[in-house]
Amino acid sequence: MNMVIHILTSSAAVFVAAKILPGVTVNSFVTAVIVAVVLGAVNAVLGPVLAVLTLPINILTLGLFTFVIIGGLVMLVDAMVPGFHVDNFWWALAFALVLAVINSFFHTLAAKP
Repeated sequence: MNMVIHILTSSAAVFVAAKILPGVTVNSFVTAVIVAVVLGAVNAVLGPVLAVLTLPINILTLGLFTFVIIGGLVMLVDAMVPGFHVDNFWWALAFALVLAVINSFFHTLAAKP
């Protein structure tokens, strides 16, 4: 049951973030669910691998290259999920940051008894 709540809150966060940002479009809530699941899987699998592979440049940029990785992962999800479109890298980065804030807020609300 926790997993279903987590997926639904993440999907709502994707949907709200897409409505806030004009450079990001999500066709429906079902697409938002798919984006949330795929983005979670991509972040879980590719995120740590890319972080390790880019460790030297990440150290040189004091961790700022992590934002490039995050934006790239959102662009990858854009290429994988029909009905989800991000205009460019900067919108992908903004989407990831807004999504993190909204997701944090929603998960805090869902955790309250």
